[in-house]
Amino acid sequence: MTVPPPSPRTARSVRHPEKQNKPDNPAPPKPAWIRARAPVGPEVEATNAVMKTLSLHTVCEEAACPNIGDCWKRRHATFLILGAICTRACAFCNVATGKPLPLDPHEPERLAEAVHRMGLRHVVITSVDRDDLPDGGAEHFVRVIEAVRRDSPETTIEILTPDFMRKPGAVARIVEVKPDVFSHNLETVPRLYPTIRPGARYFTSLRLLAEVKERNSALFTKSGLMLGLGETLEEVAQVMDDLRAAGVEFLTLGQYLQPTPKHAHVDRFVTPDEFDHLATLARAKGFLMVASSPLTRSSFHADEDFAKLKAARG
Repeated sequence: MTVPPPSPRTARSVRHPEKQNKPDNPAPPKPAWIRARAPVGPEVEATNAVMKTLSLHTVCEEAACPNIGDCWKRRHATFLILGAICTRACAFCNVATGKPLPLDPHEPERLAEAVHRMGLRHVVITSVDRDDLPDGGAEHFVRVIEAVRRDSPETTIEILTPDFMRKPGAVARIVEVKPDVFSHNLETVPRLYPTIRPGARYFTSLRLLAEVKERNSALFTKSGLMLGLGETLEEVAQVMDDLRAAGVEFLTLGQYLQPTPKHAHVDRFVTPDEFDHLATLARAKGFLMVASSPLTRSSFHADEDFAKLKAARG
């Protein structure tokens, strides 16, 4: 297909203006069990070339994901739509905050072209928060899903959405086009929301996941937590119960890593043994699929995990 010329990528100079006056909060040294692969090699260069040529954003780059080397080595990437400037200012997130640019009407076609070029059998698509849009960007998600299905009908689609707070009808519209996995991260325990996710509400996020299942019980739902922000084991266990009550089948648990000195500090590094214990606990509570390790992220090895999730339901 002929893809419209890409628009210039959003300048990366827009970085968290609300954090600039905060004192530096140096990150503690990482323990030996947290080691990420450097993003080098021909496969990484090829993946980067696709993104630059088609002027696409990835959460791998914008959120400074530690797994970018591993994922791009395997020619995988998690696409970031609706621009690269978020209207929220979460204390854990490295994505730029500010006034977003207008939506790019050709982004769905370019993203679909990238999926086709890369030969992805499973694609993860996420976005910034767009509180400035009447529907929070829901219709744009729909257009992206439809474009990928048109160009790559065999590719399964996993979306990781914002909370669509005060955007009635947004979730229903996306459920209509039936993504294979509907994911939304709670990120942390309710007690920490005022400092870690000040623009969000725990029960708004939980209600979104429940609504997806109410509208289409066949859709797989997924959510994730970052650990090491000061939560307790009892609080994590309660969140697991809340997610199961909402019908969520897939849980990811990973270590929070501080992106810059201006972000929330790391309270502690959770050990691999603790992650294994939490995985066992989550399975006992009824999750069909659990990914739990220091470097686990929502979209890390998402293609393999989706295959396991389908098998587990079967």
